[in-house]
Amino acid sequence: MSQEAWAGQPQWRVLETGFGLGLNFLATWHAWRSDPLRPGLLHFCAIEACPVPVDDLLRGVASDPALQPLAESLAAQWQGLVPGFHRLSFENGRVLLTLCLGDVQAMLREQAFRADAVFLGGLGPQRDPRLWEAQTLKAVTRLARRGATLSTWTVAEPVRSALQTCGWQLDPVAGLPPERACLRGRHAPSWEPKGAPDLPALQPAECTVIGAGIAGAAVAASLARRGWSVQVLDAASQPAAGASALPAGLLAPHQSPDDNLLSRLSRAGVRMTLQQSARLAAGIEWERTGALESRGDDARPLPDLGEALQPWSREASEAQKRAGGLAPELPAWWHANAAWIAPAALVRLWLREKGVGFSGGHAVARIRAIETGWAVEDAAGTRIAAAPLVVVAAALASAELLDPPLPLHPVRGQITWGPHHEDAAALPSFPVNGNGHFLPRVPLVERGAWITGSSYGRGDTETTLRPADDLANLQRVRERMPRAAQVMEAAMARGETRSWAGVRCASADRRPLVGEVAPGLWVSTAMGSRGLTFAALCGELIAARLHGEPLPIEARLAQALAVSRLARPRSG
Repeated sequence: MSQEAWAGQPQWRVLETGFGLGLNFLATWHAWRSDPLRPGLLHFCAIEACPVPVDDLLRGVASDPALQPLAESLAAQWQGLVPGFHRLSFENGRVLLTLCLGDVQAMLREQAFRADAVFLGGLGPQRDPRLWEAQTLKAVTRLARRGATLSTWTVAEPVRSALQTCGWQLDPVAGLPPERACLRGRHAPSWEPKGAPDLPALQPAECTVIGAGIAGAAVAASLARRGWSVQVLDAASQPAAGASALPAGLLAPHQSPDDNLLSRLSRAGVRMTLQQSARLAAGIEWERTGALESRGDDARPLPDLGEALQPWSREASEAQKRAGGLAPELPAWWHANAAWIAPAALVRLWLREKGVGFSGGHAVARIRAIETGWAVEDAAGTRIAAAPLVVVAAALASAELLDPPLPLHPVRGQITWGPHHEDAAALPSFPVNGNGHFLPRVPLVERGAWITGSSYGRGDTETTLRPADDLANLQRVRERMPRAAQVMEAAMARGETRSWAGVRCASADRRPLVGEVAPGLWVSTAMGSRGLTFAALCGELIAARLHGEPLPIEARLAQALAVSRLARPRSG
């Protein structure tokens, strides 16, 4: 791959079949780092049937000091690699590896982008024939733009013939030892390929995001990293004034015995948020603690996804259940990839991204199409902002800003918290969830505090604090964790507990709504009680769709979040 080709480009997209030890990715990342004319964003989408052990990644670069620190960064994220897509982020989100684990042809069908460069890897046609079948090479070609480059060490005649049939112009070149030769090529078919034409790269411009909660801040940061100038508007004077003002929340994967749609989506979202949260102040704004999930009377086992599932979910040990205050005989799962996070801190982090500006005190009443895009107006018809791209991320207020209105549902939640005393030693050292959550150690006051909740009031928009909800929170803890309940009861008796209530925004199927509703008008809302899980994922989905990038999740999973799923099929 010639570095001159990417000079000054906003993005560069690489597709690889056969990730192996990751040497092509590491070499490309190193070249990007070393080039002052590098593209603003490097996408590397790699397909691999079975990931190698993490130690092999490090051994693969043992003789190359320049690649060793990059391999160590890769190894730090090389966990939880169950089948499917995994988005690994480096260089503050400017080098993105989308690792697609599974059958090569199935994974290629889940792609929706045009590659600038292609690496064909694997063990060769004799040892790994699936990677070199004509059907695989056709699928790879479908994802390559006209003019894309190709590199592979395989020079087998059937491979060369299949590639030439697909419109690749090939040249054998000298290979690196022990290989004697390799192929390089360029996609230059003499015919117009079938399917969607290559689209011109979208040029970043001005964007207005309506809503400065966790959904709006996430999409603003994703777009700013791609060069957009983003203005974030909110009716409140400060960001994170709505449900994102929750003092602390639990980020943990949702796991089901059948590994359902929500389970797969939540793993993708949790991985992304954990990567972003690493930039927060540990112990103050977040803490990667793991979490124990009480399963109540559900003793069904975890899905059979092998050892790769263990960082996400595994059967809890008796010692972990005792430490969490659960009876050892109760069913429980342990989620190592879990953390408590202050949502407002994450919002502030994203709003600090270069290119993002916040403007409060603007109650948006309507969005109107104009010649240059969209005008954002208040109730008096005064224009607040205008931009070619507008993203609505205003939670429940999103409904009436769009035509037709979105079917959004309010869900009230109240949490209860209290400061630590000597009896805090009886609390677990990690969060416990299942029918609500209990965070035993968060820095809400000087001595630290516990926090628990939340209630789940469907259709309720009232934020007035209710003593009955505090008692309901206590009862949920009492049913699972009697020692923690005693600490709560003592704090209540001393009059030291406090409460917070907010209203979350949900869809009918409890999945976010994200996507384009009209040309240049997008939405990201309905995070429900999983804003920490889904906000970053939805922001990256919007950015990927706008720029024709590799999706961070499989296309069929992305469709499960798309606002277009609300469209009713036409009869006749």
